[in-house]
Amino acid sequence: TITLNYTSPIFLTLLSTILLKEKFSARMMGAIVLGFVGIALLLRPTFSSDQWVVGLIGLGSGFFAACAYANVKKLGDAGEPEWRVVFYFSVVGTIGGALTQGVAGEFHPVTMQNLWPMLAVGLAAMLAQLAMTRAYHSGNTLLVGAFAYSTVIFAALAGWLFFDESLPPVAWLGMFIVIVSGLLAKRATSSDRAK
Repeated sequence: TITLNYTSPIFLTLLSTILLKEKFSARMMGAIVLGFVGIALLLRPTFSSDQWVVGLIGLGSGFFAACAYANVKKLGDAGEPEWRVVFYFSVVGTIGGALTQGVAGEFHPVTMQNLWPMLAVGLAAMLAQLAMTRAYHSGNTLLVGAFAYSTVIFAALAGWLFFDESLPPVAWLGMFIVIVSGLLAKRATSSDRAK
């Protein structure tokens, strides 16, 4: 499911063409697909016949993430400041999370012991969301989408460094491919601008 969520740059390529009227080269599309291959090698997903619903949920997550990124770009083009986009995203996310929590029926109260880690995670998430929103507002949508694959690399490296998780050689190969795909996407963007 996580791997299918990273189809968002592929969907973003299609949505950028349709909604944003952006043009992209075949080299950019190739770089994005190569990045997805790297993600697949890094995460090493497995599928069985009884997981098709979960797979569709992951694919839907990638599609709707691409829709959100395209809309963030459109909001930036319309002059909306990053802080306002992040504020309303947070409000909707908080309400959705509260409703989901109500349906799940399991609630963990905020205590002095878990308050500070929650505030630290919230602050880091807010800063990251502001940075990502600015990148989609002012940058090349497809290039930002291609570099979004790097989040998996940082997560894998953090697991390896801080939690002693082992990474097989195929995962290192996947990371290398993701890095190469990002460099190819940057090069394709520079070539497209030069034309």
